Amino acid sequence: MTNCLIVFTRYPEAGKVKTRLIPVLGAEGAAILHRQMTEIAIAQVKKLQSSLPLSLEVHFAGGDRQLMEQWLGDDLLYPQQSEGDIGMRMASAFQTAFTNNMDNVIIIGSDCPTLNSQIIAEAFQALSQHDLVLGPATDGGYYLIGLRRFIPELFTGISWSTSEVFQQTLEIAEKLNLKVAYLTELSDVDRPEDI
Repeated sequence: MTNCLIVFTRYPEAGKVKTRLIPVLGAEGAAILHRQMTEIAIAQVKKLQSSLPLSLEVHFAGGDRQLMEQWLGDDLLYPQQSEGDIGMRMASAFQTAFTNNMDNVIIIGSDCPTLNSQIIAEAFQALSQHDLVLGPATDGGYYLIGLRRFIPELFTGISWSTSEVFQQTLEIAEKLNLKVAYLTELSDVDRPEDI
């Protein structure tokens, strides 16, 4: 059983990350927060790797592979995110992972500091009996999505970056008769009030 965990993040360049937090934290402060949250996410996944064999990939935007290696280490895979909206980028990441013979694939972002290795382990466990695993975020989106086969319909017709994302994803899952598992609801850090 080959498990793959993909972390979506951006290179922490001031002014290019967490832009909705810049009015409160400033460009440098928003970049520092983003850097810390990504490092927390990677640490949680590495902790999980000690008990669960899994491939860890950091799909990035901004910067380049060399900058990512200097930041997070050269022991990780760093594919660049594809073009398009977040749905197209996630669909592309899932499709590539399944093409590379992965059995269970989970994507997380780097903006949910309370997401820990135990919750990610639960998600992988749930994939043994479900088609889709979702970690609902308090803002109406999701902080984790897991699949055991590529289901492109889950990434089209969604109003990304709105409070409708989770509900729209569920409606598509129901139409496709997917077995869905839900994780604990957690908060993302996207807007000033989330801090």
